[in-house]
Amino acid sequence: MINDVKTTQRNYTVPLITITLLFFMWGFITCMNDILIPYLKQLFNLTFFESMLVQFCFFGAYFIGSLIYFLISMIGGDPINKVGYKKGILFGIFLAAFGCILFYPAATFSSYGLFLGALFVLGLGFTVLQITANAYVSLLGSEESASSRLNMTQAFNAFGTTIAPVLGGHLIFELFSDADGSFSAVATRIPYLIFAGILLLVALLISQVKLPSFQTNEEEAVKGLGALQYPHLLFGVFAMFCYVGGEVATGSFIISFLEQPQIMNFNESVSKNYLALYWGGAMIGRFLGAISLNQSISQVKKAIYMLGTAIAVFLVIFAIVDLTFAQISFFLVFIALNFAAFFVGKAAPARTLSIFAFINVFLLISAMMNQGELAMYSILGIGIFNSIMFSNIYTLAISGLGKYTSQGSSLVVMAILGGAIVPVFQGYLADSFGVQKSFIIPVFCYAFILIFGAYCTKYLSHVKQDADAKSGH
Repeated sequence: MINDVKTTQRNYTVPLITITLLFFMWGFITCMNDILIPYLKQLFNLTFFESMLVQFCFFGAYFIGSLIYFLISMIGGDPINKVGYKKGILFGIFLAAFGCILFYPAATFSSYGLFLGALFVLGLGFTVLQITANAYVSLLGSEESASSRLNMTQAFNAFGTTIAPVLGGHLIFELFSDADGSFSAVATRIPYLIFAGILLLVALLISQVKLPSFQTNEEEAVKGLGALQYPHLLFGVFAMFCYVGGEVATGSFIISFLEQPQIMNFNESVSKNYLALYWGGAMIGRFLGAISLNQSISQVKKAIYMLGTAIAVFLVIFAIVDLTFAQISFFLVFIALNFAAFFVGKAAPARTLSIFAFINVFLLISAMMNQGELAMYSILGIGIFNSIMFSNIYTLAISGLGKYTSQGSSLVVMAILGGAIVPVFQGYLADSFGVQKSFIIPVFCYAFILIFGAYCTKYLSHVKQDADAKSGH
């Protein structure tokens, strides 16, 4: 049995704040890939397919790392149950920092292969963090509030992804670029050394904070393939593959999409601010999701808190991006639609997931069929409806796994492979049929997520009914 089972009676504020800081930092560095893609594409004269190898190596590391973790847990027992979540988190941070440091030789020798290798190591570090930190957050309180809690930490992850296009784009395209404005690999050296230093500072902070232990007893270490007996976990693995693939592919192509003559004909310096809106939408939606999915407050308070939060976060985004109010005012429409979707979902993670996936299918089709501002608004609006998908899919997939939670978590994290595979397929379609038509790939991804949400709405309710019947309730 897990130690400290009375989690609802303990105060986990300090550990949660500490882990949230980590979520922010790895969101920032992950989103830097969307800046690197157009940068390296121009620097090394790459095709869309070749430039998407950035995401293939980074997110491919999630699959390799998670597969290794799963095989180790199957043969010798879950490693996290043996060493503890804190040591696992620190190891992930150190590995990610090492990946950032590897950007220095990659930039010095101006080698695309070395850049891809550095991204792979960075991805391995974040794999460990995904397996440990997400499961850890889900344990810092009751299972019923896990989606709300994970949405909150993911909101700060999205805050990092919102700042990254603006700050990271300024560092690489402007501050550390060549004086004559030309592209050279050295522009990435100092920024990634800074990122490595910040990660190490976060590791130092976490090492000094007392984090509660949730590791199981040694004799209860889980071996074998027990997690695979749960059908909702297997379905959730495919749903996570589609979600990460759809989100990463869409974000990876936004700058190229807005550069298209029939869309907006923007350059990179302008497009990066709109890319920040895409990720900023995810931040708004995750903050709202954390409130909406909190079962402990009334509907009236939810509405008041959500409205106040939406206004506050919108103003933060407005302060970050180099755009006028008129240029981002369209986002207010998506915020209102997001409000409505949350209340239609009635705070049920599975139902809300299906509604959001349906809206994203509609927005993607609109982006493919229209031109100009309507197409741009459609593609940018997807971010706010991506918001709760990771946390909802994750918590739905590992719900009720008990002692198999960490093993199941490694399988769900393995599915982040979608971020490696889907962008590459979309890159091939973009080379063959054009960027706009290539968005048919994410359409299929979100359609599958819609089906997963509908499945969990029925399946998990039946599981709960059966459990209540057995307990006599």
